[in-house]
Amino acid sequence: MSFQAYLDNIQARTGKSPADFRRLAARQGFSDGSHLHEGVKAGQIVAWLKQDFDLGHGHAMAIYALLKGSKKEGDA
Repeated sequence: MSFQAYLDNIQARTGKSPADFRRLAARQGFSDGSHLHEGVKAGQIVAWLKQDFDLGHGHAMAIYALLKGSKKEGDA
């Protein structure tokens, strides 16, 4: 499955776009809206997404990769 397919599936499941998750991560104190704060770990993001959005580990890691900046929308 491509990265974009993960994002599309997440949006269909949660109703939240990648931009929404960036804003929500900032509200949670994980980022400045563009970049994760230093010291924020994948496990923190995964736990938040599993708890608040009932995402599985793989989908939560896709959002973490998006927030970290290692993947972008449209990536294969």
